[in-house]
Formats: sequence, C-alpha cells, structure tokens
Amino acid sequence: MLPGDGIGKEVTWAGVEVLRAVESRLASSRFELKEFSVGAGEYLSSGDPMPDAVFDEIKRHDAILLGAMGLPGVRWPDGVEMTPQLDLRERLELYAGMRPVYLYHPNDSPLRARMAGAIDLLLIRESTEGLFFSRKERLQPDAAYAEDKLRITRRGAERVIRTAFHAARSRRRKLTLVDKANVLPSMAFFRRVFDEIAVEFPDIETERIYVDATALYLVQRPESFDVIVTENMFGDILSDLAAGLAGGMGMAPSADIGDEYAVFQPAHGSAPDIAGKGIANPVATILSVAMMLDWFGTPDTRYGAAQIQSAVRKVFADPGARTRDMGGQLTSRQMTDLVVSALQ
Repeated sequence: MLPGDGIGKEVTWAGVEVLRAVESRLASSRFELKEFSVGAGEYLSSGDPMPDAVFDEIKRHDAILLGAMGLPGVRWPDGVEMTPQLDLRERLELYAGMRPVYLYHPNDSPLRARMAGAIDLLLIRESTEGLFFSRKERLQPDAAYAEDKLRITRRGAERVIRTAFHAARSRRRKLTLVDKANVLPSMAFFRRVFDEIAVEFPDIETERIYVDATALYLVQRPESFDVIVTENMFGDILSDLAAGLAGGMGMAPSADIGDEYAVFQPAHGSAPDIAGKGIANPVATILSVAMMLDWFGTPDTRYGAAQIQSAVRKVFADPGARTRDMGGQLTSRQMTDLVVSALQ
C-alpha cells in the first residue's frame, strides 16, 4: 500500500475496507497488507520521494495499491512535480496502462440528454515510453528552447498492442488504434507494428483513428468504442476525457501492468484542496481494488472482483447516491458504507 499524498490516504483506506469486506466472502484468499511512505510527503521528510530501500521492499510484494502522489507546492528545482508513480511504471516495466471507463447511470454523463447507448470502454496506454520518454531531462535556467522526445520502440509497441488485442478478445472483439500517423514518423511506426500484429488476430475487428478525431468521436459516439490502444501522452489525455463522460475522475480506476508486477490506483490526483474533509469520492479506488483481484487471476479472486463491481452497480442504480464531485451529498465514509452494505 502506497497511500501517498492528499486524499490518497483517505481513498486507499476506503479501498482496503471494501477489500476486507469481500475477503470474508472468499473461499480461500487472504490478503496481507503493508504500508510504505512514498510521494511528496516522503520527500519533505527524507529528501527522496521514493527511497531505494522502499523500492526494494515494494518489489517483494505481489501487487501494489497506490492512492495518489504529488503536491502542487513540492517540485524539483526546474518546476516539474515529483512523480514517483511514473518511476514505478518505468522501473518495474509496467507497460500496459489499463483505464476502464463505464457509465453506471445516464444522469452521471454530461451527454445524458442524447446518450444512445452505454459507455463501456477500456483505454490501454503504453506507459513506459512515448512522449514521457525524456521527462527526466532537466531544463537549464538560461535555456533558449526546450524539446521533448517521443520514443516508440518495437518491443514497447509490440507488447502493449498484443495486450490490447488479448483484452479485446475478452470483451466485444473490437480494437481501435489511436495515433497521429499522418504527421509523426513515430506514430507511423506504431501503426506499422499494429498492422503486423493485427494479422495474428483475425477474429478482432480493428480500426485506426487519429487522436484529434478520437477526441471528437468520444464526445459524439462514445458507445462505439470497445478497446483503445495508444501512446503514453495521448492515452493520458484521452483517458481523462473519457472519465469525464462517465462521471468524472472519482469514477476512474486504473492499473499499470507488466509481466511481473502491477500497480492499481485511482486515476485522479491528490486533490490537496479537499484533503482531510472526508468528501473525496472513493469509488475509483474501490474499483481499482476490483481490478487487482481480477489480475490475481484465481477463480476465488475473480469472484471477489465481480462482487465489488456488482456492489458498485447496485449503489449507482440509485441516482441520489452520489458524492459531492458528482453533484450529491454523500461523504467518503457514507459511500464506502453503501458499497460494503451492497456486498453483504
């Protein structure tokens, strides 16, 4: 457990409470939790947002449940925020950023007046390279210009694209590649790798859409998307847009998955302006716990994941059961209690 900063601690413990509630319903799975300090708060305390000793301990665990990292006023000298969550993705090679978006009730979408169908999509972003590749390069105070590198390697593209095809096979068998292949050579390369791999999956319907058109279509016809695969920065932006269509960042769970390790966390930030007020929406973290149970991959844990997802559906069937970020009045505590009650 890496609760982190701001509301991270509050939503993490809500997720743990739901985990413990579902644990009592499982035949054999039991969970041992250990908490570590990582983030801006740890930097202020020790001078390092993720000490090496902590990283070594993290690697000894099966899964990582993360709250939120970073505080606006805690930055490196060049003005960039500290992002140990990105360090985890890169150092543990968590190349598949899974961002599911599901609309539980039409009233929760700004598109509710003309929603033709449910929003149920999975956006997968490559999480170890892309436009984030040069993020650790430091800008000199007297620099006359700044530049960032967008790197796409064959290895990086192949593994995330194959992950996306397998995900599509377990859903509605449609995969959308999002790129900017008409302008950027790196994106033309990404598309070439996609086309090569698509031949191996003849049962999957594919389409290729430029990123700007995708932003348009997510607003016009979000129900038409099943699985989307894209570059790191494009995915970072589009996943927030898609979350906004389904109720906001408080409803956006996520996972960053590699071949050996996985991190599960709400997609939102640390929201220091509401930290300690007890009003943060814990649902994104609760759904991230469900993703973690599904990732463990046993019949027992997958049953637990389905139980949590079903409980959230039951709660959100009542349009009045909402936290403040969604126009309701429920506190974090009240929303967590509702989910636990629905589990029972």
